[in-house]
Amino acid sequence: MTSQHSTVTHPNDPLPMIREKALWMRRRAFRMVYEARLGHPGGDFSAIDTLATLYFGVLRYDPAQPAWEGRDRFIMSKGHATGALYTALAAAGYFPEDWLNSYMQPESMLNGHPNRNYLPGVETNTGPLGHGVPVATGIAIAGQVTGAGYRTYVLTGDGELQEGSNWESAMTAGHRKLRNLTLIVDRNRLQQGAETEATNGLDPLDDKFRAFGWHVEMVDGHDHAALLDVLGAPVGAREKPLCVIANTVKGKGVSFMENQASWHHGIPNTEQFNIAMEELV
Repeated sequence: MTSQHSTVTHPNDPLPMIREKALWMRRRAFRMVYEARLGHPGGDFSAIDTLATLYFGVLRYDPAQPAWEGRDRFIMSKGHATGALYTALAAAGYFPEDWLNSYMQPESMLNGHPNRNYLPGVETNTGPLGHGVPVATGIAIAGQVTGAGYRTYVLTGDGELQEGSNWESAMTAGHRKLRNLTLIVDRNRLQQGAETEATNGLDPLDDKFRAFGWHVEMVDGHDHAALLDVLGAPVGAREKPLCVIANTVKGKGVSFMENQASWHHGIPNTEQFNIAMEELV
């Protein structure tokens, strides 16, 4: 007998909820970093709008049954951005909000990189860069072979694309025409300590993915409506895997953080925390 489950139902117009959740996630994630004295707030803030759009406008999931076979799979390949992921999972109902208070504390289930053995809603452990896209490709292949209806989404940082495993996976996904696979690149153009183009140039990134057999869309990664249109489009309408290059701003939403590489893993002092809370309204 099939177990009963209650999947999340997105409203006909999810944009107000997406905006509300994205703001809450920014405020909550920044408080987590401030209180833990650890974290990666710059990358959290460039990715939060994508995660809010996915969890509150696109993904099919059941927080009461995280292993439900019919769920869409989401993998946070830039695993250091746990402030973004953990607030999304809490807001989606996978665990109580007060669990966030233990962020990066000794023996906490919410450590510096997501661990599926500790936390519901985490599909695979990530942190070492270059692992999420290969895993997502394998999950998408499994869905293709079995005829399963789930979709697979993976979010990677742009600096992470310097890892060769991503391009091996991209070649495989393009060859197999994995239309059930969507890769989102958080293109904030900054990595730890420097610009991506100064470290190892990626442009023209869109042409690279097209050459590997992908359909490519470029969007403003902070425009919820644009993200919803491209991420929520039916997979049956395409014959290739989809790469969404989300042009973002590291530290988006807080004036002193925006486009500053130092906030890759910067920790706010009390004055900075108060300023951020005043701006995030």
